[in-house]
This record gives sequence, structure tokens and C-alpha cells, in this order.
Amino acid sequence: MAKPKIGRRTLDSYAVKHISKTIRPGDCVLMRASDSSNPSYVARVEKIEADGRGANVRFHVRWYYRPEESIGGRRQFHGSKELFLSDHFDIQSADTIEGKCTVHSFKGYTKLDAVGNEDFFCRFEYNSTTGAFNPDRVAVYCKCEMPYNPDDLMVQCEECSDWFHPTCIDMTPEEARKVEHFYCYNCSTEDQKKLPTSHADMKVETKRRRR
Repeated sequence: MAKPKIGRRTLDSYAVKHISKTIRPGDCVLMRASDSSNPSYVARVEKIEADGRGANVRFHVRWYYRPEESIGGRRQFHGSKELFLSDHFDIQSADTIEGKCTVHSFKGYTKLDAVGNEDFFCRFEYNSTTGAFNPDRVAVYCKCEMPYNPDDLMVQCEECSDWFHPTCIDMTPEEARKVEHFYCYNCSTEDQKKLPTSHADMKVETKRRRR
């Protein structure tokens, strides 16, 4: 007589011994890439299952894509730690997990005092079949009308509150860090516009520091 098939059960958590971490649904994890020369994959754990004996553990995950893995590729405004939450679901074994990480909201990431190796951010969902993003539009800044890249130094006009890249307003990064007041060209007075360089207050958004 054939042995009855043992059903699978859902786990609330699972201790991954080789990294000494407990993983729960909703956690973000680093997973071993198929090519060791590539960075670890990043995924969000959706569900954890095991057989009736608590063995043969499987992680149901939803993959994050890096910009260079998307159809359009990496663009100028993509941050170095930016990820896209994809519609690509998968099942992985526990031994592919290399560690835990944190995928912040875009707003939360920009408020970090320091960015560690396990810190990432996500502001888009990504359709891996069509290459479409949600949302499909985001706020743009500066004369170049580009979305904000949190890795870039930007300066803020006191009058209109728009942000500008120093290179787009004929300013070096060193000058941007020293100037105390800044008004963009449209907000400057006629006398200020006649000056070779009219930089007044500047609120500086510094590059992210690495821990």
C-alpha cells in the first residue's frame, strides 16, 4: 500500500541556521545569484511552507528588480540602491538565502542619516512582461526635468522651492556646499540676473553616506 502523501503547512517564521536569522513573511531577503559575479538578488517573502514533518521548507517570494534588469535599463535618475517591486513570483529553498535586508519607501530612504549595505529603496512597481511602471509618472525637478535621484547633490531655491542640480545652474558641487542663499534664475531680481553668478541661499541635499 502506498504511503499517504504528507500535506504541506504554512509557517509563521523559519530560522535559517546558516545566517543565524529568523525569516517571516513580509521580510526582505538577499538571495544567492546564479552567477557568483553578480550581486545578490533581492526578494520579499510572501509565504513560508514546510511538509508535515517541518522539513523541505520552501519560501514563496516576490522578486525586486534592479534598474539594469528592467526592459528600459538603468537611467540617470535611478539611485544606486533603487529596486523595482516586480510581478515575478517564485519559490526558493532556504539555502539560497544569504541574509536579511530592508527595502525602504522612497520617502523613508531619503530621511536616513546613513545608508548601509542592506538598505535599499523602492518607488515603482514593475511589470516584467510589458516593462510598464506603476506609478507611470513622478515629480520632476530642475531645468533638466528629471525625477529625484537621492544620490545626487541638489540645491533648493528659497522662492519657488524647486530643486536644482549644481551642474544645471553653472555651479560646481564645491560652490553649492558653500553658498548660504540661492534663488533660481526665474526667481532672481533683475539686478541679480545681471551678476555673473547670483547665488544666494541654498539648502543642500548631500549625498548619502555609506555605513
